[in-house]
Amino acid sequence: MRITPPVVEELGDRLATLGWVSDLFVGGSVATDDYTPRISDIDLVALVDGPVDTARQSTLMTLHRALDDGIAADLKLGCVYVEDAQLLDLRAVHLTWTHGSLVDRILSGVARAELVRYGYAVLGRSPLDVLPVMSDDDVREAARAELTGYWTWAARRPWLWLDPVIADLGLTSMARGRHTLATGELLTKTQAVECAAGPAWLVDQLRARRRGEHVPSPRVRGPDRVARRPPNRRPSTTLSCPQAQQQAAGRSPRRQREVMS
Repeated sequence: MRITPPVVEELGDRLATLGWVSDLFVGGSVATDDYTPRISDIDLVALVDGPVDTARQSTLMTLHRALDDGIAADLKLGCVYVEDAQLLDLRAVHLTWTHGSLVDRILSGVARAELVRYGYAVLGRSPLDVLPVMSDDDVREAARAELTGYWTWAARRPWLWLDPVIADLGLTSMARGRHTLATGELLTKTQAVECAAGPAWLVDQLRARRRGEHVPSPRVRGPDRVARRPPNRRPSTTLSCPQAQQQAAGRSPRRQREVMS
């Protein structure tokens, strides 16, 4: 059963008092019922009635810092603030609170697909009231854009992959991309672990980290620069990718407009 973290409701209540935030949508792992506290990000999208000027930026920074110092501590709460007039512009960049700072980011096609197919509102309208429905081909194109955009950029910067978080995310993102290109459907990160292109012992470790366990993987070492399997570790049986796809099929996305509770 999908559970909304209390901090999301708290943010919605605080944004509602500002007078210029009309909607707050929940996407990502929370919306797809794949949320693990302090492991998963909390991915939110807020609609605002005009530009987020300097005064509004200051208000949002104060609000988020207060949450991060209190109820949202270590919960990886993030929110994209989208000017309503720019919502349908796929290239527009929006002020985004993420990992303790305000940055400019687009609202990606995959994030939009998650909102349309699984997202819900804690403030204002349903995502389906403001975003167009996305066909399977639309979702394929969104996945292709991420693979040829950010991940192509990252692949050309090998030093990024020394960060184990990026290494794990790369494996699961490639699995999600392959699945979406083939089917037009979205996989959760947990399901994508089962489709990761790696040996069973590494998939074991990915799965453990997804559960929140501290299980380091071996780093590149030795003259042959090949990461070796840790000693005394037996690979466990993992679900095949088709089984993960069957699990994903059980999370039937919305195909038509519905009333959000």
